[in-house]
Amino acid sequence: MTNWPKSYPFALIIALMALTPIGVLFSLASDSAAFFDARNLTVLVNTLALMLWTVIGSVLIGVPLAFFTAYVNIPFRRLFLILFAAPLALPSYLGAFTLYFAFGRGGEIESITGITTPSLEGLWGAALVMSLYTYPFVMLTTRATLLSLDASLVNAARTLGQTLFMSLWRIVLPRVINSIAAGALLSALYALSDFGTPAIMGFDTFTRVIFVEYNAFGLSQAAMLSLQLMLIVVLVLFVESRIRGDKERPGRHLTLWLPPWLSGTWLLSFMPIVLLSIFLPLGIFTLWLVREGAGDFDVTYAWNSAYASMLAAIAAVVLAVPVAHGAIAGKAGRVMERISYLGFGVPGIVMGTALVYLGLQIPVLYQTLALLVFAYVLRFLPLAVGTIRSTAENQDAGLVKAARVLGASPREAFMRITLPLTMRGMVAGAALVFLEAMRELPATLMLGPTGFETLATYLWRVYEAGYFGRAAVPGLLLVLLSGFGLVLMLSGERRAEFSVSEDSRR
Repeated sequence: MTNWPKSYPFALIIALMALTPIGVLFSLASDSAAFFDARNLTVLVNTLALMLWTVIGSVLIGVPLAFFTAYVNIPFRRLFLILFAAPLALPSYLGAFTLYFAFGRGGEIESITGITTPSLEGLWGAALVMSLYTYPFVMLTTRATLLSLDASLVNAARTLGQTLFMSLWRIVLPRVINSIAAGALLSALYALSDFGTPAIMGFDTFTRVIFVEYNAFGLSQAAMLSLQLMLIVVLVLFVESRIRGDKERPGRHLTLWLPPWLSGTWLLSFMPIVLLSIFLPLGIFTLWLVREGAGDFDVTYAWNSAYASMLAAIAAVVLAVPVAHGAIAGKAGRVMERISYLGFGVPGIVMGTALVYLGLQIPVLYQTLALLVFAYVLRFLPLAVGTIRSTAENQDAGLVKAARVLGASPREAFMRITLPLTMRGMVAGAALVFLEAMRELPATLMLGPTGFETLATYLWRVYEAGYFGRAAVPGLLLVLLSGFGLVLMLSGERRAEFSVSEDSRR
């Protein structure tokens, strides 16, 4: 008889929980009149157009920045890396909110400088914002591969008379194509799942139309649209799963010692990106705070965000432990882990639609904090699973075996050895879930209890009411929390030293 790991039953239950929203959507969508109609075609074209332009923008910004931060030796390189990666930590709806009110006739830029700027709205406004907040996906995935490449081929090409640019173009770029594609697909997934940016920019994508249908009590149509969006997401996830980076033996790293004027010129050319994505939103929020004060902001909103996110973080870590250890134990556990990852690919607006219907069928759950926390857990469980699994895989298995030889039961060995050694991953996973739940907008709008206002939902109510000056405090708090998440994300990155100069050929 096969002795199944004790983590498997728990992992199976959690995997079935992750499948719940999909099953609910199919049940709800069965009442819809049609799977696809002419209006859906417009929404589909809009969604794909936003995804396409977001990918193009993120690649055009992210790839040059990856080369610059990986290879060019500049003072304070670590600081500039943090600045260039910072947009990844911010929810894009914060940038959309401030850029929308900063640009255009009557915008904050015109009121301060007297200069009329083009308005940001529609497809181009949404694509610009999405590109500004997703290019770090491309930058970081490409940069990681660049740092692992052996520079000997570049050195050889330079010795044979190739210019530096041609050496990078013909030798380095083909070796990082897969990493660029992986980052681009992450940008595509973000563009597909984001609700706040297209909604603020007034551009009808699946996420915005689903929310409109929900508000119009068209749950069945919202579910049908959600399934169509999920189909696109699954296709993108499938393509992403087929991309594998080429592994090379580590070798000598590359550093480009550019003339100060040239590296300074490149650095200045990248500054507008940081200005638009980071400093302009911070400046606009600060301006509103100075001009209008805190308004009617209630500190309870921050407490509500923290409380719900903390509950979600604790629950996610508790559920992630058996999933992570089940994945390590065998192939069946890995399948259950992959199923649990499904929630992270489900856009928040889709998760909200499914769980609203589930709450209607189980009245005791409808508009309760428990249902909102359940949505957070399903959405962000993979963050906790990933950190716990990576920590657990690096443990020395001999410690548990030694404990068993000395008479410890499996439970005692787990509690006294495995669990304490996994604690670092559990804390990191909890922090990531907490931060993502704090920023989640569409699921919170749809599932939050009546009167339960969070930082994200208060920001949205302010936008709907047109009292944008009152967004200063929640906006700055979300930026502060997102900055903490960025520090956590980059804290483990290794630093590298390189050795090829622009003026020398070896």
